[in-house]
Amino acid sequence: MLRKSFLFFDTIVSKIDTKGRVCIPAHYRALFEQSGTELVAFRSFSKDCVECCSSDLLEKFAADMERSFAFFSEEQNTLAELIYADAHAFCFDANGRIVLTEKLIKHARLESEVAFVGKGRTFQIWNPVLYRQEQEKIRQKALKEHPSLLLHSHLEQEGDKEGKNV
Repeated sequence: MLRKSFLFFDTIVSKIDTKGRVCIPAHYRALFEQSGTELVAFRSFSKDCVECCSSDLLEKFAADMERSFAFFSEEQNTLAELIYADAHAFCFDANGRIVLTEKLIKHARLESEVAFVGKGRTFQIWNPVLYRQEQEKIRQKALKEHPSLLLHSHLEQEGDKEGKNV
């Protein structure tokens, strides 16, 4: 059965060994295998974690950067440096593992366990202790601010082009 979407969800805690090997969750691996794309990872430039996505999504980022910024502008150069100069493509071994680079391990302060955190089209790899702290901050902020989501595609199907907050 083919999947209709390419979405990472759930939070899964797993072991990381002394060589930096981590087993990517099976349903995450299945998304890469079904789409025929590679897992790409880079240091987050806003959190102490590793950002992960498909090589296809990284290509879309590049196209969006070309449309959004003047070529060789400071903004374009900064984003390219933070993402592409830091990115590493990974292949899964026979057991579904990848070997994280020392740079990624140090940045995310990974020790004996990692948390795979689904973010929709991307996922992050966190130190589970740091992620629990981050998750608590996010939840407290959400309780104060009550964020909402504008559902464009759903509303367009119903013929409502103005949109409503959900």
